[in-house]
Amino acid sequence: MASDRRQKQSNSIPIRFFDGDDAHASEDEADVEDRSDPEIELESDSADPGVNDTGFGGPAVAELVASRAELKRLQAALDETKEALARRQADFENYRKRIERERGEAHQRVVGDVGRKLLPVLDNLDRALEAETTVQANESKEFRHFLHGVELINRQLNEVLESLGIQPIVSVGEHFNPHLHEAVVTEPSDKYEPDTVTEELARGYRIGDRLLRPAMVKVAARRDDE
Repeated sequence: MASDRRQKQSNSIPIRFFDGDDAHASEDEADVEDRSDPEIELESDSADPGVNDTGFGGPAVAELVASRAELKRLQAALDETKEALARRQADFENYRKRIERERGEAHQRVVGDVGRKLLPVLDNLDRALEAETTVQANESKEFRHFLHGVELINRQLNEVLESLGIQPIVSVGEHFNPHLHEAVVTEPSDKYEPDTVTEELARGYRIGDRLLRPAMVKVAARRDDE
Protein backbone atom coordinates (compact mmCIF):
# COMPACT_ATOMS: atom_id res chain seq x y z
CA MET A 1 0.00 0.00 0.00
CA ALA A 2 2.88 2.35 0.82
CA SER A 3 4.53 1.73 -2.56
CA ASP A 4 1.30 2.49 -4.38
CA ARG A 5 1.03 5.75 -2.48
CA ARG A 6 4.59 6.81 -3.52
CA GLN A 7 3.91 6.04 -7.18
CA LYS A 8 0.78 8.14 -7.09
CA GLN A 9 2.68 11.01 -5.50
CA SER A 10 5.48 10.90 -8.11
CA ASN A 11 3.03 10.94 -10.97
CA SER A 12 1.18 13.98 -9.66
CA ILE A 13 1.81 17.47 -11.20
CA PRO A 14 2.03 20.36 -8.73
CA ILE A 15 -0.35 23.22 -9.47
CA ARG A 16 0.14 26.71 -8.06
CA PHE A 17 -2.47 29.44 -7.96
CA PHE A 18 -1.51 33.14 -8.08
CA ASP A 19 -3.52 36.18 -7.42
CA GLY A 20 -3.11 39.37 -9.51
CA ASP A 21 0.03 40.72 -7.84
CA ASP A 22 1.76 37.41 -7.70
CA ALA A 23 1.11 36.85 -11.38
CA HIS A 24 2.73 40.14 -12.36
CA ALA A 25 5.74 39.42 -10.14
CA SER A 26 6.24 36.04 -11.69
CA GLU A 27 6.07 37.54 -15.17
CA ASP A 28 8.73 40.14 -14.24
CA GLU A 29 11.00 37.48 -12.87
CA ALA A 30 10.52 35.39 -15.99
CA ASP A 31 11.30 38.45 -18.14
CA VAL A 32 14.50 39.16 -16.18
CA GLU A 33 15.56 35.56 -16.46
CA ASP A 34 14.94 35.59 -20.22
CA ARG A 35 16.95 38.79 -20.70
CA SER A 36 19.93 37.53 -18.74
CA ASP A 37 22.88 36.53 -20.97
CA PRO A 38 24.56 33.30 -19.94
CA GLU A 39 27.86 34.41 -21.64
CA ILE A 40 28.01 37.57 -19.53
CA GLU A 41 27.46 35.53 -16.44
CA LEU A 42 30.25 33.19 -17.45
CA GLU A 43 32.62 36.10 -18.13
CA SER A 44 31.75 37.74 -14.85
CA ASP A 45 32.24 34.51 -13.01
CA SER A 46 35.60 33.89 -14.71
CA ALA A 47 36.94 37.42 -14.11
CA ASP A 48 40.20 37.35 -12.20
CA PRO A 49 41.32 40.45 -10.34
CA GLY A 50 44.99 39.53 -11.08
CA VAL A 51 44.55 39.88 -14.89
CA ASN A 52 45.01 43.30 -16.56
CA ASP A 53 43.64 44.62 -19.88
CA THR A 54 46.57 43.20 -21.87
CA GLY A 55 45.69 39.67 -20.98
CA PHE A 56 48.81 39.05 -18.88
CA GLY A 57 48.61 38.30 -15.25
CA GLY A 58 50.61 39.97 -12.49
CA PRO A 59 53.49 37.47 -12.47
CA ALA A 60 53.87 37.74 -16.26
CA VAL A 61 54.05 41.54 -16.10
CA ALA A 62 56.57 41.41 -13.29
CA GLU A 63 58.69 38.96 -15.27
CA LEU A 64 58.53 41.21 -18.36
CA VAL A 65 59.61 44.26 -16.36
CA ALA A 66 62.46 42.30 -14.80
CA SER A 67 63.56 41.08 -18.25
CA ARG A 68 63.59 44.61 -19.62
CA ALA A 69 65.60 45.86 -16.65
CA GLU A 70 68.11 43.03 -17.11
CA LEU A 71 68.34 43.82 -20.84
CA LYS A 72 69.10 47.48 -20.08
CA ARG A 73 71.74 46.45 -17.57
CA LEU A 74 73.38 44.12 -20.07
CA GLN A 75 73.26 46.80 -22.79
CA ALA A 76 74.91 49.31 -20.46
CA ALA A 77 77.59 46.75 -19.55
CA LEU A 78 78.17 46.06 -23.26
CA ASP A 79 78.55 49.78 -24.01
CA GLU A 80 81.06 50.15 -21.18
CA THR A 81 83.02 47.15 -22.47
CA LYS A 82 83.09 48.60 -26.00
CA GLU A 83 84.26 51.96 -24.68
CA ALA A 84 86.97 50.32 -22.58
CA LEU A 85 88.08 48.26 -25.60
CA ALA A 86 88.25 51.39 -27.76
CA ARG A 87 90.41 53.11 -25.14
CA ARG A 88 92.69 50.08 -24.93
CA GLN A 89 93.05 50.01 -28.71
CA ALA A 90 93.84 53.74 -28.80
CA ASP A 91 96.42 53.33 -26.03
CA PHE A 92 98.01 50.39 -27.83
CA GLU A 93 98.11 52.32 -31.12
CA ASN A 94 99.81 55.27 -29.39
CA TYR A 95 102.24 52.87 -27.73
CA ARG A 96 103.03 51.20 -31.05
CA LYS A 97 103.65 54.54 -32.76
CA ARG A 98 105.87 55.71 -29.91
CA ILE A 99 107.90 52.50 -30.02
CA GLU A 100 108.31 52.76 -33.79
CA ARG A 101 109.37 56.40 -33.49
CA GLU A 102 111.87 55.63 -30.75
CA ARG A 103 113.17 52.66 -32.72
CA GLY A 104 113.61 54.81 -35.80
CA GLU A 105 115.39 57.50 -33.82
CA ALA A 106 117.69 54.93 -32.23
CA HIS A 107 118.43 53.45 -35.66
CA GLN A 108 119.25 56.86 -37.11
CA ARG A 109 121.43 57.69 -34.13
CA VAL A 110 123.47 54.48 -34.40
CA VAL A 111 123.77 54.64 -38.17
CA GLY A 112 124.60 58.33 -37.98
CA ASP A 113 127.45 57.68 -35.55
CA VAL A 114 128.88 54.99 -37.83
CA GLY A 115 128.41 57.09 -40.94
CA ARG A 116 130.03 60.14 -39.33
CA LYS A 117 133.14 58.05 -38.72
CA LEU A 118 133.18 56.89 -42.36
CA LEU A 119 132.82 60.35 -43.85
CA PRO A 120 136.56 61.22 -43.53
CA VAL A 121 137.38 58.02 -45.40
CA LEU A 122 134.99 59.04 -48.14
CA ASP A 123 136.58 62.49 -48.27
CA ASN A 124 140.03 60.97 -48.80
CA LEU A 125 138.69 58.81 -51.62
CA ASP A 126 137.18 61.87 -53.26
CA ARG A 127 140.51 63.67 -53.04
CA ALA A 128 142.25 60.67 -54.59
CA LEU A 129 139.81 60.71 -57.47
CA GLU A 130 140.43 64.41 -58.04
CA ALA A 131 144.01 63.46 -58.88
CA GLU A 132 142.71 61.45 -61.82
CA THR A 133 141.91 64.66 -63.68
CA THR A 134 145.53 65.77 -63.42
CA VAL A 135 146.97 62.51 -64.72
CA GLN A 136 148.85 63.10 -67.91
CA ALA A 137 148.64 60.80 -70.87
CA ASN A 138 152.18 59.56 -70.24
CA GLU A 139 151.31 58.12 -66.81
CA SER A 140 151.78 54.40 -66.39
CA LYS A 141 148.98 51.92 -66.97
CA GLU A 142 149.35 50.59 -63.43
CA PHE A 143 148.65 54.00 -61.96
CA ARG A 144 145.54 54.39 -64.07
CA HIS A 145 144.41 50.96 -62.95
CA PHE A 146 144.97 51.99 -59.34
CA LEU A 147 142.81 55.10 -59.77
CA HIS A 148 140.07 52.98 -61.33
CA GLY A 149 140.11 50.72 -58.27
CA VAL A 150 139.82 53.76 -56.00
CA GLU A 151 136.84 54.91 -58.04
CA LEU A 152 135.13 51.53 -57.56
CA ILE A 153 135.75 51.63 -53.80
CA ASN A 154 134.34 55.15 -53.61
CA ARG A 155 131.24 54.08 -55.52
CA GLN A 156 130.65 51.06 -53.27
CA LEU A 157 131.06 53.13 -50.13
CA ASN A 158 128.55 55.67 -51.38
CA GLU A 159 126.10 52.86 -52.14
CA VAL A 160 126.53 51.46 -48.62
CA LEU A 161 125.88 54.87 -47.05
CA GLU A 162 122.85 55.37 -49.27
CA SER A 163 121.45 51.98 -48.25
CA LEU A 164 121.75 53.10 -44.62
CA GLY A 165 119.74 56.24 -45.36
CA ILE A 166 122.70 58.65 -45.46
CA GLN A 167 122.23 61.15 -48.27
CA PRO A 168 124.59 63.87 -49.55
CA ILE A 169 123.43 67.48 -49.35
CA VAL A 170 123.05 69.28 -52.67
CA SER A 171 124.90 72.58 -52.38
CA VAL A 172 126.14 74.12 -55.63
CA GLY A 173 123.57 76.47 -57.11
CA GLU A 174 121.38 76.38 -53.99
CA HIS A 175 120.57 79.36 -51.81
CA PHE A 176 122.78 79.47 -48.75
CA ASN A 177 121.10 77.70 -45.83
CA PRO A 178 122.86 78.13 -42.47
CA HIS A 179 121.20 74.92 -41.22
CA LEU A 180 122.83 72.87 -44.03
CA HIS A 181 125.81 74.89 -45.21
CA GLU A 182 128.86 76.33 -43.54
CA ALA A 183 130.30 79.29 -45.45
CA VAL A 184 134.09 79.10 -45.59
CA VAL A 185 134.71 81.67 -48.32
CA THR A 186 132.62 84.49 -49.75
CA GLU A 187 133.49 86.21 -53.02
CA PRO A 188 131.62 88.16 -55.71
CA SER A 189 130.44 86.14 -58.69
CA ASP A 190 129.17 87.05 -62.14
CA LYS A 191 127.52 83.67 -62.57
CA TYR A 192 125.53 83.37 -59.35
CA GLU A 193 123.27 85.66 -57.42
CA PRO A 194 124.40 86.87 -53.99
CA ASP A 195 123.97 84.38 -51.13
CA THR A 196 124.19 81.48 -53.57
CA VAL A 197 126.56 78.54 -53.09
CA THR A 198 129.12 78.68 -55.88
CA GLU A 199 131.45 75.84 -54.90
CA GLU A 200 131.46 72.85 -52.58
CA LEU A 201 134.69 72.42 -50.64
CA ALA A 202 133.54 69.46 -48.53
CA ARG A 203 130.32 67.56 -49.07
CA GLY A 204 127.70 67.56 -46.34
CA TYR A 205 125.54 64.59 -45.35
CA ARG A 206 122.33 63.94 -43.46
CA ILE A 207 120.23 60.95 -42.44
CA GLY A 208 116.53 61.62 -42.70
CA ASP A 209 115.93 65.02 -41.11
CA ARG A 210 119.06 64.77 -38.98
CA LEU A 211 122.19 66.61 -40.11
CA LEU A 212 125.40 64.58 -39.88
CA ARG A 213 127.76 67.18 -41.23
CA PRO A 214 127.18 70.57 -42.88
CA ALA A 215 128.64 71.21 -46.30
CA MET A 216 131.72 73.41 -46.45
CA VAL A 217 130.90 75.85 -49.26
CA LYS A 218 131.90 79.04 -51.02
CA VAL A 219 129.15 81.66 -51.20
CA ALA A 220 128.65 84.46 -53.71
CA ALA A 221 128.76 87.93 -52.18
CA ARG A 222 127.52 91.29 -53.39
CA ARG A 223 129.88 93.48 -55.37
CA ASP A 224 131.14 96.69 -53.90
CA ASP A 225 129.69 98.75 -56.74
CA GLU A 226 126.25 97.32 -56.03
